Amino acid sequence: MFTLIIGNKNYSSWSLRPWLLLRQLGIPFTERLEPFIPHGSHDAFRAFSPTGRVPLLVDGDIKVWDSLAIAEYVAESHPQVWPADRAARAFARAISAEMHAGFATLRNACGMNCGLRITLRAVTPALQADLDRIDEIWCEGLARFGGPFLTGASFTAADAFYAPVALRLQTYGLTLSPPAAAYAARLLALPSMQDWYNAALNETWREPSHEAEVAAAGTITSDLRRTA
Repeated sequence: MFTLIIGNKNYSSWSLRPWLLLRQLGIPFTERLEPFIPHGSHDAFRAFSPTGRVPLLVDGDIKVWDSLAIAEYVAESHPQVWPADRAARAFARAISAEMHAGFATLRNACGMNCGLRITLRAVTPALQADLDRIDEIWCEGLARFGGPFLTGASFTAADAFYAPVALRLQTYGLTLSPPAAAYAARLLALPSMQDWYNAALNETWREPSHEAEVAAAGTITSDLRRTA
């Protein structure tokens, strides 16, 4: 059985992607959560991760780091990770790679913090460009392949890779077109996403750099997290 090592559910968008993929597809795994340590997570995580980062998938003697590499590794034994249709599979891989490599402004301006509600100081042109491109991707996938997921009737890695965006939209009150907003709502309503979100709200860890990042982005209007 796979072991998936993840970081805080409140903060770690990269951990959410393979975790949600495995949970949503019913692929058995053991979860191991390693909370971020103030000012020292990288060195501490080097004890188990070659990069000092999470997520990390462990399969016997094999270690796979990087969320996209994890998806591809899991797909070797569970082909439902990607769509069966060739055109849909090509689209899924392309948009997953685009998310993996891009959208830097969205990541930097809207750090993941599931339990907060934040009003941004400004939606800059660069942030709006990222949102517009995500809207375009989502609408194209839904229109081409018929929904309710990005490449058709089944949840795949493409949906897992964009799931953290749905949480960011919720945290920062960002808006997309009606079809894209409806897709985000479907992601948030998935039982596996609800499990992740509720676990995030129940975490009592607070990592200063992550907290400072979101505080700098705007005004915190609500904190739904459980206190220690």
